[in-house]
Amino acid sequence: MGLGDLVQKAVYLGVGLASYAGEKAGEKLTELRSQVQKLADEMVERGEMTAEEARRFVDDMVNKAAQPSDPESSSSPSAEPRQIEILDDEEPTQQSSQPGVNDVDEMRRQVLELQEELRRLKDE
Repeated sequence: MGLGDLVQKAVYLGVGLASYAGEKAGEKLTELRSQVQKLADEMVERGEMTAEEARRFVDDMVNKAAQPSDPESSSSPSAEPRQIEILDDEEPTQQSSQPGVNDVDEMRRQVLELQEELRRLKDE
């Protein structure tokens, strides 16, 4: 076996390893996308996010996973916190003279209804 054969086999081994690593990374990204999509679908179903937000969430998570990790940049103390925008879709309603009292009473009523429903479901 000559030096040329040894170099050729080393190159083939390197190419094979790179190809295998690429396939495994692709499989993991596909699996991650599937799991994140399931999570996003559940959140949309519960009304915790819109379909558009879910799509962006899935894309962001997959893109972050696909990016090579850089431990120095992720642990940088100078990095600013991510800003979160809270949107209120509900229109303000007319409040009584004591704001919040009606809300508390309504929440208590809902909790009691949910407790009754839970008892009923346990009995079935």
